[in-house]
Amino acid sequence: MTIISHFPSPESIGTWPRERRPVLDWLMNETSSQRFLDNLLVEMCERLVAAGIPVARSSLHLRIQHPQWQGARILWLPGIGEANIDTFDYDVDTTELFLRRPATEIYDGASVIRQHLHAGDNDLVRYPLFEELQRDGFTDYVAWPIEHTLGRRHVVTFATKQQGGFSEYEIAYLMDLLPALALASEIRMKNAMARTLLETYVGPHASAEILAGATTRGSGKTVNAAIMICDLRDFTALSDLWPRDDVIDILNGYFDALCEPVEVRGGEILKFMGDGLLAIFPLSNPNACADLLQAICDGRERMGALNAKLAESGKPELRYGIGVHVGDVMYGNIGSRKRLDFTAIGPAVNVASRLEELTKVIKRPVLLSSEFVKIACASKQFVDLGSHSLRGLEAPVSVFGMQE
Repeated sequence: MTIISHFPSPESIGTWPRERRPVLDWLMNETSSQRFLDNLLVEMCERLVAAGIPVARSSLHLRIQHPQWQGARILWLPGIGEANIDTFDYDVDTTELFLRRPATEIYDGASVIRQHLHAGDNDLVRYPLFEELQRDGFTDYVAWPIEHTLGRRHVVTFATKQQGGFSEYEIAYLMDLLPALALASEIRMKNAMARTLLETYVGPHASAEILAGATTRGSGKTVNAAIMICDLRDFTALSDLWPRDDVIDILNGYFDALCEPVEVRGGEILKFMGDGLLAIFPLSNPNACADLLQAICDGRERMGALNAKLAESGKPELRYGIGVHVGDVMYGNIGSRKRLDFTAIGPAVNVASRLEELTKVIKRPVLLSSEFVKIACASKQFVDLGSHSLRGLEAPVSVFGMQE
């Protein structure tokens, strides 16, 4: 492998005519309206080509903070309208696939990797990517670290099909972009990280409200919604009987089974409360009630599959109760001056909670209020269970169950 140990100095770069370096000016002064890093990479590469720099492939390799993925690769090729984005699971850095990529050397501390892609060069076999690029007509490859705050390191790569590879001037031109690219990429990654963390901990709709400015105590709005509250039965006993890691795995499986159908059907999970959850389906969607019912049915099937899997490993069957109501909820920031919780409260939430408690008495997994049933307009799915007194409410509430 050819490792570049000498590049033109910044002083010599500064002596080149500025009109021949328009991409740096664009990166520094004209990208504030570009929100997404993948679009930024596409436009940067298109501008490089227009400026006469023969880039025919570029990629960004990023370590990201996401609950599902450890990293991502953004790949640009000429003629594509959008960059290709691949995500990588946690622990990918222990796999052969990761270890056999040149970007790994940058993550491990290398300051640059440069490989001339000559046919028959023995260095090409070191990484499968080099052989692949050579077969596709590429003649040169270079990778550099992109340094972010606190030593966080990412990788940018460029490749060309120009005969003889990149010239010294072209390499220096690309090097000159690195500080600006580091700044531009860090801003967008932190914006994406903020959005990801908010979506992870408060949900997509609540995160949009917070990012739009609902950050003060009491800020928010009233939402007319179908409300679903779910709670796991006998969780305390389960916690006492099984090791911590087993309990966490069981609880995560339970939440996966019930939460994913809610999210797929357009609901928003506002809160996990120990072994319980609060979700709403805003009635601005005319199918909200039907979507909620289908989410419950889908969750029931998934819970059945989970219980079968738990039984195979000698673990107990999980039971749960769900209360469903409909009405106005106050949706916003509640808490102390320095510690806020973005959630939904109000009488309608209280009714849903009391219905969930009633499932323990009636011995049915799902109970729905008559108000919800009237809006849902699907009476064949329901069984009239009569009127019941709910804790904290003066008047009895007409309660319905779902057809078994």
